Amino acid sequence: MKYMLLVCGDDTADASAMAPVEPWVEELGDRSVRLHGHRLALPSEAVTVRVRGGEVLRTDGPFAETKEYVAGFDVLECDSLEEAVEAAAKHPVATIGAMEVRPFWPMWDEEDAETAVRRLDVELTEAARERDVERMLACYAPDVEVFHLTTGQEQRGIDAFRKAVEGVFATVTGPVTREVLDFRVHVDESIAFGHALVRMRATRADGEPLDDTVRVTTGYRNIGLRWVIVHEHVSATVEAENGKERS
Repeated sequence: MKYMLLVCGDDTADASAMAPVEPWVEELGDRSVRLHGHRLALPSEAVTVRVRGGEVLRTDGPFAETKEYVAGFDVLECDSLEEAVEAAAKHPVATIGAMEVRPFWPMWDEEDAETAVRRLDVELTEAARERDVERMLACYAPDVEVFHLTTGQEQRGIDAFRKAVEGVFATVTGPVTREVLDFRVHVDESIAFGHALVRMRATRADGEPLDDTVRVTTGYRNIGLRWVIVHEHVSATVEAENGKERS
């Protein structure tokens, strides 16, 4: 289960004798307990935002004036609350401040990240078969960066990518078969990476068959309600008949 560890500092405490944080980060990282985290700027650099009557009210400074403040955060993956508390107690800031351990909201009814990413890949396969450009583009972020061997160029942004996809679909007739031969996914909180071997088959406009197998490296980002593709690189093609990479 995931836990948010809020590192609460105290601006009146003497931190001169506090142990360095780096060994704690390295130890928990090596054990795959600490998934992510970062130090935050001081409260004096905060901006508090409120909306009242449709008007945005901005106040420079923290939400509450207090000597205690959130100095950083860490996301932990632990088997129990007790394990998370034990990890928090070993954090150097715990000796001069406080550590708030809070479990993430239960995700029993939510789709796990890897399943969501794999479902997105299935959507690409369905969109390719129907040659549905808009359905395919819905899988990508507006600022996506894509490099494909077909055009030999990098497309930056969804508009450039749309032109490239339309250009590819214009060279074939009928459905496009997208067969994923191998797909490995690594997910880390709000980002994910995929490595796939994909076979594309279709009929060219001149009646000749198209049968290419390519390696696809994909970067994904969780934008809150769904995952989208932010980077895609189609690398060296592979000869379907003998499995040898082309130079």
